[in-house]
Amino acid sequence: MNHYHMNYYNRFAAFFLAVLVASLLGCASTATQEGTGEYLDSTVITTKVKAAIFNEPTLKSLEIKVDTFKGVVQLSGFVNSQDDIDKAVKITQQIEGVKSVKNDMQLK
Repeated sequence: MNHYHMNYYNRFAAFFLAVLVASLLGCASTATQEGTGEYLDSTVITTKVKAAIFNEPTLKSLEIKVDTFKGVVQLSGFVNSQDDIDKAVKITQQIEGVKSVKNDMQLK
């Protein structure tokens, strides 16, 4: 290869490396922001928790809001009884991937 082609190759390689590093950093997580993989995991956990609560006939699933961040599930909303709160927390704790449950549900 002559000098011109080598210089062109080096610039292309440097550009490609810079794009690769920027892409990887864009997917990294911080204390207040999930990375791409963590976001997808949280979405799956949220969906599983909502489905489990929906499938419990004694709970009014539309009254319970579910949010997940890095495996920590937050339950909020207004429910009819302490038994409903306890049941929703117990169901949530049994879902794979749940690290902890933050209970912000309140009685009506």
